[in-house]
Amino acid sequence: MSPYRWLAAFPLAAAISSPALAGPLTFAEALERAQVSAPGLQAASLTADAARASARSAGGLPDPKLGLSLENFPISGPHSGRFGADEMTMGRIGLQQDVPNAERRRAARAEAGAAVAQAEALQTAEARKVKLGAALAWIDLAYAERRLAAVDQVLQTLAPIWEAQPAAVASGRARPAQTITAVEKRAALEDQRSELAAAAARARAELTRWTGEPGPSTAGSAPSFEIDPVALRTGLDDVPALRVGRAAVSRADAGVAAARAAKRPDLGFEVAYGRRDPMFGDMLSAGVTVSLPLFAGARQEPQIAARRAESASARAQVEDARRALAAQFEADWADHLMHHDQWHRTLAVVVPAAQQRADLETASYAAGTAGLPEVLDSMGALADAKLTALEREAMVARDAARIALTYGNAQ
Repeated sequence: MSPYRWLAAFPLAAAISSPALAGPLTFAEALERAQVSAPGLQAASLTADAARASARSAGGLPDPKLGLSLENFPISGPHSGRFGADEMTMGRIGLQQDVPNAERRRAARAEAGAAVAQAEALQTAEARKVKLGAALAWIDLAYAERRLAAVDQVLQTLAPIWEAQPAAVASGRARPAQTITAVEKRAALEDQRSELAAAAARARAELTRWTGEPGPSTAGSAPSFEIDPVALRTGLDDVPALRVGRAAVSRADAGVAAARAAKRPDLGFEVAYGRRDPMFGDMLSAGVTVSLPLFAGARQEPQIAARRAESASARAQVEDARRALAAQFEADWADHLMHHDQWHRTLAVVVPAAQQRADLETASYAAGTAGLPEVLDSMGALADAKLTALEREAMVARDAARIALTYGNAQ
């Protein structure tokens, strides 16, 4: 097991509930509703159904053809315009069946199978996209609510100091200009709260997009994602995006086979019955047709070359996608490690130091040895530290969800 597996295994603390919103959703409920209600996933499922339905008839014989004709009807001479006067005149009904060669039919079945595989891979990719979108939206909303609650707590903590400011000025403990400083600090915190409220609204709208739930809120904790980078690197070839590309290669290969099959003759069979005047007797005809690909160099060979180029292009695209995916995984993993280190450092160093400074400045203010600006600065720094810790925790949670749901087995 990788020594870094534990980095992504962390609990997401319970989200702050909002009574103004609809019923809260747990992380699992949000993902479940997204899987049920996402229109994009429904469309991908129907596309896969269509591909499977089409595959059932692939490689079969084309429909037979029914022919009706009037043959050898005289339009001049002594028998002109009379149906039964000439022994050559007859009404003819025939049945014709074309039979493409076996290689062409095998290529058609292979192409249909590849189309099914491609549609199913696209469906799986869409399911991952929906699950990842819902997961990130839930995490964003949960942490936006927590950051909003943290700012509200700071405002509540500072309220008594702001309310005591006029009395401090009147008693001479504070200068009148310090009142302006307090107003500015309060306005800055309220601006910050407005930004966080807007972030929560955006995350709520995004979660509604994926789940269809109006005005959602979050509840409970997110699951811990255990990430093994070695296993994920090994399993990159199973990522749906690459499976889609491999199915495209299979379809292109089937196109090459179909182009080659065009160099082989196709057959056709026909049976016809001719009805004549009873004095002459009826007639039965049977025949076989054979296509003649005589000019392959000018007709079939260019098509074969074109299909081969398409097949080679599809393979190159798969390799390009594989390299891009591997590079993106390494970048995502490096960011995840960085964000985890920053989050841990903020919790272990920055927040305790800011808390200690705020406690000391508050005690000094109570003892009359520090002014209001020092207290407000320390409390603002503490609020920033706590918000930074929450922001970095959210980044670690987003990283873990993105890595697990993009490169893992999506379970």
